[in-house]
Amino acid sequence: MNIKVDEDIKIEEDIIQQTTKCRKNFSCLSGVTPLCTVELCIENEIYFIKCESNELCGYRVSFGYSYVCICPVRKELYNRYKI
Repeated sequence: MNIKVDEDIKIEEDIIQQTTKCRKNFSCLSGVTPLCTVELCIENEIYFIKCESNELCGYRVSFGYSYVCICPVRKELYNRYKI
């Protein structure tokens, strides 16, 4: 199963299966929920984000005055598509 963001963007099944803490049923991929903005990415490993929402997310980790995203789907979207 691939989840499509649009016609040209797909997330592979193994990445989806790694994303076990998603409480929103991947609504970010449907455009229903806006993606958190990646403000800084360090070596495709550490993703500092700014979120549009204050909803609880199992992948948003507080880091001082910022947040780091550890979501496999979000990381793949940024690494592969720069979204």
